[in-house]
Amino acid sequence: MITGLKQIPEPALRRLPVYLQLLKSLQERNITEVSTTTFSDTLHLDPTQVRKDIAYTGIIGKPKVGYDVKELIETIESFLNWNNLTDAFLAGTGNLGSAILGYDALKKYGVNIIAAFDNDPAKIDGKIHGVKVLPIRKLTNLAERMHIKVGILTVPAQVAQEVANQMIDGGIVAIWNFAPVSLAVPKDIIIEHAGFSTSLAVLSRKLTEKITHSR
Repeated sequence: MITGLKQIPEPALRRLPVYLQLLKSLQERNITEVSTTTFSDTLHLDPTQVRKDIAYTGIIGKPKVGYDVKELIETIESFLNWNNLTDAFLAGTGNLGSAILGYDALKKYGVNIIAAFDNDPAKIDGKIHGVKVLPIRKLTNLAERMHIKVGILTVPAQVAQEVANQMIDGGIVAIWNFAPVSLAVPKDIIIEHAGFSTSLAVLSRKLTEKITHSR
C-alpha cells in the first residue's frame, strides 16, 4: 500500500539502491515476498532502520509477511525517478568521460546522455559510444534551448569550476561532479561529488586495519 511521501534523509536515500539490488536478485530467483529481516540479515542493517528507510517511499508492508517484491521494486524505482529517463549533458570526454558514455546501465538509473562536450578539435563532431561530441562553447546555449537539467562533469580539476558555471548559466540545476575539486555553486543547485578519493580512503584504511588485526 502506498501512502504520502516524506522528505528522506540522505543516508536513507543512499541505502535505497542497495535494497533495490537485493530485491532484483530475489526477483530473479522467483521470490515474491520479502521481510525486513531478509534485508537486515543480508545487508547487516538494523531491521528497524530498514523499515524506516522503506517507509519514506510511501509503501507499507503487511504484518508478518513483509513486502511484495515486485511492488517494492516499482515503488523504489518510482521514488528515485529511475522509471523515467532524464536527458543529460556530459562535459569532458577523456578516459573517464568516455567510459561513462559507454555505460549503458545509466539508462536503468534514469539518466540519458544525449550530447557530450569537449574542447579537443580531434573529438568535436565525432561520436563516442554513439553520442555526438560538440564544442564546449556550445554547452550553455544548447542546455538552455533543450531545457537540460542534469550535467555530468568529467573535466580536469583546473577547468571544472568554469564548466560548472557554463552548465548553471544554461539552466542545469543538478551536477554530477567527477572532477577532483570542490565547486562553488548557488544554494539552489544540486551537486553530487563522485568521491573516488573518499571511497579509496575508506577502503585503504579498512584494509590496513584488517592486516594489522590479523598479525
